[in-house]
Amino acid sequence: RMGSNISSSWGKSAVAPMNQIQETISDNCVVIFSKTSCSYCTMAKKLFHDININYKVVELDMLEYGNQFQDALFKMTGERTVPRIFVNGTFIGGATDTHRLHKEGKLLPLVHQCYVKKSKRKEF
Repeated sequence: RMGSNISSSWGKSAVAPMNQIQETISDNCVVIFSKTSCSYCTMAKKLFHDININYKVVELDMLEYGNQFQDALFKMTGERTVPRIFVNGTFIGGATDTHRLHKEGKLLPLVHQCYVKKSKRKEF
């Protein structure tokens, strides 16, 4: 259920990083594209951890082809900076944006929508 099997093959090749990203964000409700050295990334992970939400992290600096993935994320989101955070397949921003959404009470509903969608899909 946690999909840890994905991460072993993740980013092993420079082939279609965009596809790998799309697949990962459609398979996981919350995805954080991160770097291990980035304090904003740590902040974002802590936020989801504190509100008890499962998330998938992709550490770009641990990937052989991390640069290609960062390029693909740049094409998708208009920024190269990390974290790049996706909820329910949609880019919601970086750490500051995510904190703001949470403060405004908009983050949990977004995550909740995702779980509603997932449970609906399983019924059929």
